[in-house]
Amino acid sequence: MRSTSGFPSPLETFRQAVTVFSDPFYNKGPNDQGVGWNVLSSLQRVALGFGLAALVGIPAGFAIGRFEFLSRMFNPLISLLRPVSPLAWLPIGLLVFKGANPAAIWTIFICSIWPMVINTAVGVQRVPSDYMNVAKVLNLSEWKILTKILFPAVLPYMLTGVRLAVGTAWLVIVAAEMLTGGVGIGFWVWDEWNNLNVKNIIIAIFVIGIVGLVLEYALIKLATAFTFEEVKS
Repeated sequence: MRSTSGFPSPLETFRQAVTVFSDPFYNKGPNDQGVGWNVLSSLQRVALGFGLAALVGIPAGFAIGRFEFLSRMFNPLISLLRPVSPLAWLPIGLLVFKGANPAAIWTIFICSIWPMVINTAVGVQRVPSDYMNVAKVLNLSEWKILTKILFPAVLPYMLTGVRLAVGTAWLVIVAAEMLTGGVGIGFWVWDEWNNLNVKNIIIAIFVIGIVGLVLEYALIKLATAFTFEEVKS
């Protein structure tokens, strides 16, 4: 492998990309796997962390938006913790879980939960008061209020929070993997830097961008299929 102090030419990078993608799923050990395995490992961590955040964050957002005392109780805490860089939580994850993989998932959980909590709570608070007055007149149960009134009205806000959370999670996992190691696209970038292989780093940047674009496009299609015009922007 030839090291260089400058950037490779586009032709050199293209030739290297052909080599990399000719066998993206090779496996020569835990620290030498193809780019396909690295991307899948990163996506698996994102899916686990994001899924856990959705299980906690969306119900929490409904509760905070629905009940004023919960809003007053948790809004200061959310305002305090939300600006903290997700990577600042990584050492806490390493200390608690004693492993790089669960610590990375924990970091994704932390960075994903805030957009879903905030957007869902805002959506609940913006439900027209006339809807809630009708629910009181009809003496609807809390479950029917949630399923028949709140959920349809809040769905655009909720999916916007999901889109923001997934985008943030994909950004954060690359940085987290650089610090924790193991199989993953972030670790692959760092490993190629240690080998002074700039061509693979450039390839990885494009791979990260393309995967992020695909995730964003898929969520936009999901949002436009189930919600209103406001989520298309």
